[in-house]
Amino acid sequence: MTDRASSLRALAITLAMGMSMNAMAGLLGLGGTSWKEEVLLHDGTKIVAERWVARGGRHEIGQQPPITEQSLTFILPTTNERIAWKIERSEDVGIADFKPILLDIVQGTPYLVSTPVGCLSYNKWSRPNPPYVIFKYQSGAWSKIAIHDLPIEIKAPNLIISSPDSEMDRAGKSFMTANEIQKLNSSLTQPEYRAILRESLPQERINQMCEELVRYKCGWGAPGEFNRQYFERICK
Repeated sequence: MTDRASSLRALAITLAMGMSMNAMAGLLGLGGTSWKEEVLLHDGTKIVAERWVARGGRHEIGQQPPITEQSLTFILPTTNERIAWKIERSEDVGIADFKPILLDIVQGTPYLVSTPVGCLSYNKWSRPNPPYVIFKYQSGAWSKIAIHDLPIEIKAPNLIISSPDSEMDRAGKSFMTANEIQKLNSSLTQPEYRAILRESLPQERINQMCEELVRYKCGWGAPGEFNRQYFERICK
């Protein structure tokens, strides 16, 4: 099995866990930070999403540790099913790979739009452009889909995007309304956060955002024969 296939298989297993014991621990606030967000759907209706994040690992002095686990749960209005999306720290990136920015429901089917967190994650997931990793919930599990499979009705991020746990801490509360979320996100200038892009960003912007890297046996480096041979020598 290739590294890419192994990554996708591991992701599928993680996302399919749904209401696992780890997810339940998050939802119950056993460690990490939990809160609720009012989510404005494309048709004007609203649902409540319960979010939880845990941070840990190496970080710069004066900065927060990175997010290593996070979950998002909600009730599907049409069936009253309780659905959980959860992502954990991956060994090759060292943090949780994705940041959820949008949750919506179209014709009874939930969709979640996320962005890769950091340059390593962006390269790991094949440098998507527009820079999204998108999931669709069906048959009891989340599966990754392409941007052209995301319903056109889904147009704008509706979750707290930037350091959501820190935003909740600054606000001093455990529930954020849809209007408050929209106000928070309006301060972000990146076009991919202001609306769901359907066309690719200019390649120059992509290159500025994240240099191209390749995962070798025991580390990341620029593509090329020199780095391949280097990592072949040092990787045990």
